Amino acid sequence: MAEVLLFHHAYGLTSGVRAFAARLEGAGHTVHLPDLYEGRVFDTLEAGIANAKEIGFGTVLERGRLAAEGLTAELVYAGFSLGVMSAQMLAQTRPGGRGALLFDACLPADEFGDGWPAGVPAQVHGMDADPFFADEGDLDAARALVAATPEVELFLYPGRQHIFADDSLPGYDKEATALLTERVLTFLGKVG
Repeated sequence: MAEVLLFHHAYGLTSGVRAFAARLEGAGHTVHLPDLYEGRVFDTLEAGIANAKEIGFGTVLERGRLAAEGLTAELVYAGFSLGVMSAQMLAQTRPGGRGALLFDACLPADEFGDGWPAGVPAQVHGMDADPFFADEGDLDAARALVAATPEVELFLYPGRQHIFADDSLPGYDKEATALLTERVLTFLGKVG
């Protein structure tokens, strides 16, 4: 079984993120859920992003890095939207990672060094018409990562929702989440 370090999105550590982690745990995986917002949860994406800006994105990244300290190096790093920053940074810079799961976001591979580390598989999941994912460069970054790295897969789902796999948010898409979860569990079964 895999051990996963899962980072929340800009809303904070919501009940929907906890429910997603519980589904992975129900399949036998271990999931660590750090709270990068120190208990704060927001009702809107805009308020959550404003909080991240107020804290500072560098501080959010540092909290993500610190969350990995003391844990095995053989983690799968996962993140939703804002949490992808920490997940991708750790997958690219912390030796020994087993893989990465990037939901609703993807940064260019050169953001955290010289590119994606060889032998580290990853999945990127997003909606094909999500204005944040499809129109702000994340989809392009994901396609470039797939083109350069055989171990990386991109999964697109029809729709405009951002953060569609959190059942506590209005953008939740039950069908897309079921397919995403199936793909994630298959991935974790292979790397665990």
